[in-house]
Amino acid sequence: MELTFYDYWASSAAYRVRIVLNLKGADFRGIEIDLLKGEQGAEAYRAVNPQALVPALVVEDDTVITQSLAIIDFLDAKFPEPRMVPRDPLARARVLSQALVIACDVHPLNNLRVRNYLRDELGVDEAGAIRWMHRWMSEGFAALEAEAPEEGLFGGETPNLADVCLVPQMYNARRFNLPLDPYPRLVRIDSACRALDSFAQAAPEAVRPK
Repeated sequence: MELTFYDYWASSAAYRVRIVLNLKGADFRGIEIDLLKGEQGAEAYRAVNPQALVPALVVEDDTVITQSLAIIDFLDAKFPEPRMVPRDPLARARVLSQALVIACDVHPLNNLRVRNYLRDELGVDEAGAIRWMHRWMSEGFAALEAEAPEEGLFGGETPNLADVCLVPQMYNARRFNLPLDPYPRLVRIDSACRALDSFAQAAPEAVRPK
């Protein structure tokens, strides 16, 4: 299967997909869309993704899939192992609920376009924007810490979708100096995941253009 992946090294949503592409061993062609240069707003990219966001995945019949969790769901169906979401309905619901804490409740309030709006439209200074980010990361992490296992990953011995969503958000937390001492289980899970090749090779520092 020929896959074309529109990526940005610092996008946590794209980071999630990079991890899963690696876990699945999927071959793909990557195209970097530089968000800081505004390349996402160019006419050529809007023809791929009218929402002008990354990531986007183009599959062999030129169908475009946007939104990171939709892309991961597609990859889970096409490349069944290792599974990101269990087949059992109750287990599936639990994993999705954990992943969505990050993907729906935390990350959207921390991304670049929200920070730009706070600064450019509402006049919030950098310190205020960071306080905003810390508020929503702290709430989400506290909820996940309460659900995190005492040992192993969210996925047990192998990563699942909750782990895949957690690691990029922990990267953002460290990037913006959120204190992580209140979340020892999340810190442990994040460290264990980042030690895996599939995660390490997807990390921003590993894929950032030279």
